[in-house]
Amino acid sequence: MNIALWVVAVVLAVVYLAAGLMKVAVPYKKLTENPNMGWAKDFSPSSIRALGTAELLGAIGLILPQATGIAEVLTPLAAVGLAIVQVGAIVFHVRRKELQVLPVNIVLLLLAVFVAVGRFASWG
Repeated sequence: MNIALWVVAVVLAVVYLAAGLMKVAVPYKKLTENPNMGWAKDFSPSSIRALGTAELLGAIGLILPQATGIAEVLTPLAAVGLAIVQVGAIVFHVRRKELQVLPVNIVLLLLAVFVAVGRFASWG
């Protein structure tokens, strides 16, 4: 089970590092011009940066505490935070009728919940 948790956590961390870096590093105008990022027009540049920062911190939190053995409870908490991000994304995309992205959001949600439950169960 520990190996599965590590594999899923690493996959999630890579996905969220990429997504977070894009939101933090790519200029707002360029983000909103991307046809796959049309939703970004509904948010301010600072909101997009905050979301990207949350994704980056979540990605780090999935790996670093567990790998170092320091404050390991932060790993399942990071997974819960990323699950909350995905619930928000699902609600937002449903309201915008962007149903084509829901499978990705649902898979990311389920993977984050898997890590949260698995790490909380093994913690303490």
